[in-house]
Amino acid sequence: MTLSPHRTTSSADEPLKRTETMTVSTSTVQPPRAAPSTRSADSRLVSVLKAREISVLVPLIVLIVAFYFVNSNFLSSQNISTVLRASAFVGIIAVGQTILMLAGEFDLSVGSVAALSGTVCAYGLHDWHWSILPAVLVGLLVGAVAGLINGLLTVKVGIAALIVTLGMLYAARGLTLVISKGVAIYPLPTSFGNFGQDRILGTSWPFIIFVVLALAADFVIRQSLIGSKVLATGGNAQAARRAGINSDRVKIACFVFVGVLSGLAGILLVSSIGTADPTMGTGYELQVIAAVFVGGVSLFGGTGTVLGTVLGLLVIQAINSGLVFLEVDINWTNVAVGVLLVIAVSVDVIRDRQESGGKLRLRALILRRTGIGRSKSMAG
Repeated sequence: MTLSPHRTTSSADEPLKRTETMTVSTSTVQPPRAAPSTRSADSRLVSVLKAREISVLVPLIVLIVAFYFVNSNFLSSQNISTVLRASAFVGIIAVGQTILMLAGEFDLSVGSVAALSGTVCAYGLHDWHWSILPAVLVGLLVGAVAGLINGLLTVKVGIAALIVTLGMLYAARGLTLVISKGVAIYPLPTSFGNFGQDRILGTSWPFIIFVVLALAADFVIRQSLIGSKVLATGGNAQAARRAGINSDRVKIACFVFVGVLSGLAGILLVSSIGTADPTMGTGYELQVIAAVFVGGVSLFGGTGTVLGTVLGLLVIQAINSGLVFLEVDINWTNVAVGVLLVIAVSVDVIRDRQESGGKLRLRALILRRTGIGRSKSMAG
């Protein structure tokens, strides 16, 4: 019997060969993949389109174009400069309010605190003949103390921010009237007034300060550890505490920050108008909160950007200026801001419900895919 030199394939080896063939075929034949640059470009485009700032930028552009067609002077250099200068004081406070609302709290006393700080500064300059630097520092200290009181009563004592800051609104306004005796404080040193009234790059120093603060705050929120702590505290304070974040300290610091910026805005306002009017800052609360909400900051905290607040402020300023060019009664501007505020909050509530529903659906899908739900039910 002659043996063949070739290896005879047994029936037991055939499944192994088929398996090897299938493995090779599946490993060598793969569906085509998109180029990495294309995927990254698409993902960047999607992230840009999903950004909350886009939902504010588009209406702003529409408003500017519409008002320009009604009256071409709307985009004149003089009107643009006027709008930017007028937005500086509310904008400075709005930067602080944005940080505070991202942490899950809010402050209704910002206008009164601005008036109190500005009045204290002017009183030191006029009645006590202080130099400019000590007067400014004391004014800022007044704002910081007001913010600290708001923060301690809200966070440590547990009183609702609505009650605490509403009480501070009346208390600060009352102290302003007591210090000023109900009349404007003037004259003030010329050098102090020149800072607020001088023009630079077609605008004013208060607006430059607002831009610098907004850029710095936006960077801090997006890129720094401090910003991560603020967002984590506003998103879920209990989870932030479990992660080792001192949420109480974060919130109190945010209250102090908005108090200091309110004081700064009041001092700059006094410098710009050359007098400390005890009624200044009235209504700033509505304008600041409207700018923050229109800019896409969530009512529930943890979501939003300073850039969005800046765009929201520009939307409000564009509406105010446009109604002036349309020769509409000035009182209608408050109506427009109020309606815009309600719409912005409504959109935020609807968006939050949709995001919450999406998270719940995703969680249910994960449970079904992993079989966790079935295993729990079978174990029960």
